[in-house]
Amino acid sequence: MKAAKNTSESHPAGPSDTVRLVEELLDRAIRCGASDIHFEPGQTSLAVRFRLDGVLSTVETLPAIVADNVIARLKVLAGLLTYRNDIPQEGRIDTALSRSNGLLDRRVAVFPTLYGQRAVVRMLYKNEQLADLDRLGFPEGILAGLKAVVSGNQGLLLMTGPAGSGKSTTLAALLRYIIARFPGKSVVTLEDPVEIRIDGATQTPITPHGQMTFPTALRSLLRQDPQVLMIGEIRDAETARIAIEAALTGHLLMSTLHSGTCAGALVRLLEMGVEPYQVTSSISAVVNQRLIRRLCTKCRRAADNGYEAVGCESCLGTGFKGRTLVAEMVRLDSRLRLAILEKSDLGALDGLIWQQGYAYILEDARQLVAEGVTTQQELDSIGLIMADGEQSR
Repeated sequence: MKAAKNTSESHPAGPSDTVRLVEELLDRAIRCGASDIHFEPGQTSLAVRFRLDGVLSTVETLPAIVADNVIARLKVLAGLLTYRNDIPQEGRIDTALSRSNGLLDRRVAVFPTLYGQRAVVRMLYKNEQLADLDRLGFPEGILAGLKAVVSGNQGLLLMTGPAGSGKSTTLAALLRYIIARFPGKSVVTLEDPVEIRIDGATQTPITPHGQMTFPTALRSLLRQDPQVLMIGEIRDAETARIAIEAALTGHLLMSTLHSGTCAGALVRLLEMGVEPYQVTSSISAVVNQRLIRRLCTKCRRAADNGYEAVGCESCLGTGFKGRTLVAEMVRLDSRLRLAILEKSDLGALDGLIWQQGYAYILEDARQLVAEGVTTQQELDSIGLIMADGEQSR
């Protein structure tokens, strides 16, 4: 990434200057392919940071005196209340104002802090490759397993991984696969918010502070004769119990759960109060995935253990360009079901999964290092491998 401009000594911008500045930053983010823009206020400056391939980099440092004007302009574009600086607000910037046809949506979230309001703009792009399940990058075995699970008529498929690991993208691709492969099926989603539009699916946004919560909406939806249900995230015990019951009564249900491993997702369901027999009877599969930055092929350099990042104009000096998927998938067998019924702890479940010969995400990642697709340091940075080379589980 090129060095950030330091404009902390500049004179305060007037209204027209602020309009141009914000427009330039938004357009610049699109040209760079940034997924998020952070406007972070400090005591003496406003830092502007772009998230590129999952990593935040500072691209501009503005004087603190213009911070309020910049945030106010973003609020105007997003249709937010400019006179309320003491509450969180969320909105959208009309994509018709963008100069890029590849941009689908721009979401703005504003939050009050000690030094003023912090704003984040989420950028969503049209990407045909990410819409196709076959092109997401799953290993053949996992891809076949996913297709087998979603071809069934009931059961729960759980996607796990940290925020920003591509879980929602995978679920959207799975829904498109179902709609194309099994036309006529009733497909309904509950999301907070709806991020990816899917033709052929009924998508319902869940507002964070509204009366229609995930449990309320899910109970009502079960009376709407759905065949396939997607819940954006299982966040609490009540949602988990209703989802499990739906999966046990003739519904194919998909959702995400924040967990570092497949075994961790199973343990978390138990900790939420779901009965072990319900877990063993309802779970069809658990998939854990990560996104890893790809080395820039124009500037990568051979090193002792594969390749290393260098940085060039093509990759904006980061040494990386684009990301790739690594994943693991676990389907419950008799030994794993017995361990869950006995309420085994995380270590025991993890060890059993390893003994059963399931392909670990670590093996997939190591292969990418060997092929020069990424680096050992990149794996360390996302917590897949610890300093001593062992898996961080």
